[in-house]
Amino acid sequence: MTGPVAADIAAGGLSADAPLPRHPRFVSLEGGEGAGKTTVLNALREALQQTGAEVVSTREPGGTPLAEQIRELLLHPGDEKPSAETELLLMFAARAQHVRGTILPALERGAWVISDRFTDSSYAYQGGGRGLDPAFVAELERRVVGLRPGLTLLLDLGVAQGRERTRGRDLVFGQTPDRIERERDDFFEQVRRAFLARARAEPERVRVVDASQPAQAVADDAVAILRLFMARSAAEQAS
Repeated sequence: MTGPVAADIAAGGLSADAPLPRHPRFVSLEGGEGAGKTTVLNALREALQQTGAEVVSTREPGGTPLAEQIRELLLHPGDEKPSAETELLLMFAARAQHVRGTILPALERGAWVISDRFTDSSYAYQGGGRGLDPAFVAELERRVVGLRPGLTLLLDLGVAQGRERTRGRDLVFGQTPDRIERERDDFFEQVRRAFLARARAEPERVRVVDASQPAQAVADDAVAILRLFMARSAAEQAS
């Protein structure tokens, strides 16, 4: 693993006053339950592949064999419920492995990376939903992650509609809700508010997509935003 971002991470993270670098070939998808991230991810991957780009699609928690094992610990509804702090630290343990094992190597060889969730989810779920201090999340982000996506698409959907979609999905595919999906509606309302606050704080990076639309319309909007982002990035590099 080479390059300035990898070097900063290997050295123990960025200094407290340094802005986190945003990588122009790194795209993340965020949103609550039932927002349709998988459909959008597939559409983005196809649009990028049509340009001849290599595309690595991945997810959080997960993205490497070890991070997937941590995912099982996090999401399996076992007998012992983890504390909010335990949940956050496990998320970042998986993310640290994901960044070093999958994301940075792909970016450094010139590939695009599309991740179903990234650090914004920790601000929303563990910060907004669990009530942990966002400064704690930010410190972990700076020390063990060290970068942000160049573009984040926030698929925004009302909690009730998202719940309806996930129930339908679970019936069709015979799935059972994971530990976090079993949380109450007020938890997910807090998560949604935290996501939207992230979008207001970073409007250039976090673009909100109306996920209440039919799936194809959501995918089309997401691809249009990606193409505009690519054109702007190309223009900035050329100037």
